[in-house]
Amino acid sequence: MTERFNPFTLEGKTIMVTGASSGIGRAVAIMCSRMGARIVATGRNAERLEETLAMMEGDDHIMLRSDLTVADDIAHLSEACPMLNGIVHSAGVMSRRLSRQIEQEDIEEVMRPNFEAPVLLQKEILKNKKLHPGGSVVFIASRAASAPSVGNGIYAASKGALISYSKVLALELSGKKIRVNCICPGMVWTDLIRRDSEQAGADYTGAQNEYPLKRFGEPDDVAALAVYLLSDASGWMTGSIIDLTGGGELLLK
Repeated sequence: MTERFNPFTLEGKTIMVTGASSGIGRAVAIMCSRMGARIVATGRNAERLEETLAMMEGDDHIMLRSDLTVADDIAHLSEACPMLNGIVHSAGVMSRRLSRQIEQEDIEEVMRPNFEAPVLLQKEILKNKKLHPGGSVVFIASRAASAPSVGNGIYAASKGALISYSKVLALELSGKKIRVNCICPGMVWTDLIRRDSEQAGADYTGAQNEYPLKRFGEPDDVAALAVYLLSDASGWMTGSIIDLTGGGELLLK
């Protein structure tokens, strides 16, 4: 039987996914495993990482618990991981604070996991030469960087910084044919969004009806785009910032 052509396959690739213990990171890890990839799953919560591991297809995946706001954990993760064909930086936090209420600790609480951690992890991965030439780096950013909402200043700034950094990284790694791209989702139903909805007192369930497709995204929607960016099908794509919004570019709440 002739093998069916599939440009999106991840067979033979090893992919690291940060924040794999929940939400978008978990969905990315699971979907990539179903596309044939070997996954290096990392996150802070070992129990939830085990749950992710149990949901993935294949049995040669690696689980490495790490807190990416801790320098020693970043160093250990980079040293312990095998050679990679791709990495998806998905770990992050969300926090709302009105501008007049922002304190130094609020900035650190968001910027460290959302911006500093992926930048420093990426540095260690490159320094230790753990990313194959021709590989792919994917950052999960956010439409919040360009769609302002009340109280979302620090989070939006952290994602905007990540977008700017990714464009520079794409140039710096182009000589090795390593591609770097950002996914900027609109509202996606994750635990972070549900908690944010409760804290903000917003009716997000009703708000999704304002979207042209009448729904917010699901983690699998983002995971499917990540698969494309990790696969050879996106071989001529780097430095791109991709909005994934269900048509709701201006509706981020």
